[in-house]
Amino acid sequence: QVQLVESGGGLVQAGGSLRLSCAASGRTFSSSAMSWARQAPGKGLEWVSGIVSDGSDTYYGDPVKGRFNISRDNAKNTVYLQMNDLKVEDTAVYVCAVARLPRVFNSAAEYDYWGQGTQVTVST
Repeated sequence: QVQLVESGGGLVQAGGSLRLSCAASGRTFSSSAMSWARQAPGKGLEWVSGIVSDGSDTYYGDPVKGRFNISRDNAKNTVYLQMNDLKVEDTAVYVCAVARLPRVFNSAAEYDYWGQGTQVTVST
């Protein structure tokens, strides 16, 4: 059974940092791109960042560009999201997802597996 478990969320003041982790189990995902998405209260799912299967290319949504950094460790079947200079508008539930292809897409339809999410709350 495939399982994605996110961790690392929490409450942080604006300007602070958090590092999210997403550990995958049940199969190897080294041939799949992985992404992070988020959902703020009352809003739809927003794609945040993605990384190709071998980690050589990364992509970011405009709201987080320059502040967030995605990485992965295929030996550990884990993807990370380093979030710096956090803003109140970054408050959301962050979820990780595994794509069915090695390339990154910003459409939820391209992802086969999703985690349950971890809450990130940024206060003023």
